[in-house]
Amino acid sequence: MAAAAPSTGNEPVIEADPELTNEESDSTLGDDVYHAYKDGSYVMPNDEAELDRLDVTHQKLRILLDDKLLLCPIRDPKRVLDVGTGTGIWAIEYGDDHPDTEIVGTDLSPTQPSWIPPNVKFEVDDCEEPWTFQEEFDVVHARYLAAAVKDWPRLTAQAFQFTKPGGYTEFQDYDLEYYSEDGTLGEERPNAVPISKWITTLLQASRDFQRDPCPGPKLEGWMRDAGFADVQATRYKIPIGPWPKDKHLEQRLTFSGPGNAQKTVGAWNLVQIEEGLEAFTLRLFTQTLGWRTEEVQVLLADVRKNLRDPKVHAQFDL
Repeated sequence: MAAAAPSTGNEPVIEADPELTNEESDSTLGDDVYHAYKDGSYVMPNDEAELDRLDVTHQKLRILLDDKLLLCPIRDPKRVLDVGTGTGIWAIEYGDDHPDTEIVGTDLSPTQPSWIPPNVKFEVDDCEEPWTFQEEFDVVHARYLAAAVKDWPRLTAQAFQFTKPGGYTEFQDYDLEYYSEDGTLGEERPNAVPISKWITTLLQASRDFQRDPCPGPKLEGWMRDAGFADVQATRYKIPIGPWPKDKHLEQRLTFSGPGNAQKTVGAWNLVQIEEGLEAFTLRLFTQTLGWRTEEVQVLLADVRKNLRDPKVHAQFDL
């Protein structure tokens, strides 16, 4: 399980690279397409741009987690459930690595490829509805469902119900509250006002939509309340942009075992945020908060500048 744990006060700080120069980049977004099944229950679209962003996020997490698909100490599970499988990339890669394991991936949309390993199958399903599987699983896996789930205690309870005795449930999810460790992000910083305004408003809009954007720090408690034993939580810092001082892949900043190159992780993270920036924002700001589309676009133009500014050292947690 990778869930955010409270800070101990002794965690290493990600240092900024003083030699970094800012290079302008562009991202283009077309018309968003949303889920037909349970439309309105999930704020993100499921168009080609969003599917590409999900695959970029998968790559980011593989780097962050030392190329591991699972952190729980299980060998050769017989049955694995991937909740909210998205493009199916995690299930497909796990199936390739474990040909004797049956993997079931569920999602609101059938956006997964048709060419898949024979031990992998996908089903259209809503993880917040009652689960109807005929058998339990050795592993229940779910990741980055932040701002997508209305009832987390119920979800963790259903995961517990369908995890075999001796099996594992692993959540890898975010605390999307942006912060900096060197004071470069905050409303008192003129060059960081747009990004601070945007993320504060976005998180509140998600909460108004009854979808928690910061489940990471609460997962440990929800899992214990659901009945899980031996719950372990690990916090990972994820920079936004290639600003960490980590040119030679030397900086290791996970808190249980070897970590990863934060500069590389930050670069991938910036790519996925920029690719999804408009999709993250438009539906919540216009439909939940009543903003005009033109207002949103003006704010996002300034947010993009903030994101690319090497003097703004923003990050969030997994």
